Amino acid sequence: MPEPEPLVIDDLHVTFGHVIALDGLSLVARQGQITAILGPNGAGKTTMMRCCTSLVCPDSGTVSVLGHPAGSPQAAEATGLMPQSAGAWVNIRAGELLHYMAGMYADPIAPELLIDVLGIRPFARTTYRRLSGGQQQSVNLAAAIIGRPRLVFLDEPTAGMDPHARHHTWDIIEQLRADGVSVVLTSHAMDEAARLADHIWIVDQGRVAIDGSVAELTAEASLEDVFLAHTSDRADSWDTPSSPSGRH
Repeated sequence: MPEPEPLVIDDLHVTFGHVIALDGLSLVARQGQITAILGPNGAGKTTMMRCCTSLVCPDSGTVSVLGHPAGSPQAAEATGLMPQSAGAWVNIRAGELLHYMAGMYADPIAPELLIDVLGIRPFARTTYRRLSGGQQQSVNLAAAIIGRPRLVFLDEPTAGMDPHARHHTWDIIEQLRADGVSVVLTSHAMDEAARLADHIWIVDQGRVAIDGSVAELTAEASLEDVFLAHTSDRADSWDTPSSPSGRH
């Protein structure tokens, strides 16, 4: 019997009050691939990830993680999450955090190895809240993969990073794929998605607008042009003020 796909999302609906965050979202992430989810701000990317890691309970629809319901013990122990922010970690030193995280797993990656590989050594003794945005992202990535997950969710993994750190992080993500780890990432960076992704899903207003491989999507236009053609500009629906105060 074949192994289930790492991630199957079927007809997912999520609302927050009067706001529709996900509106029938359906997509699949394949085994051992990097799957990129692209979309404008407010498209539902982070909400989707929170549903996959049981941080948000959908109104309807299903999420299967490695063949198990999202949030089940079997799914949780085999997945890693790199969030956009980790406010609960503010007062712990970066190195201490990773040693603490390692203690939560039976067979973790050695924290000192990750500290070196991800360039954390220079700020390992600095508290998380005093790190730059890019440094925090490196720590977040280390925490997401320290438990040797089979599926890892990366929410804007290179946000705030300088070009050197960004390219180094891309190398790490590609190594995860080479090691057989399935990766699902969100990004606003077209060059990041074009380099890393085996399959891209472009999401707009809570549902899939178009999907395909990089080659398929860019056969006749750049990835950015495809993105712009299939997503809405939220600013179009805003009133345009005639003065900086917003008064007409």
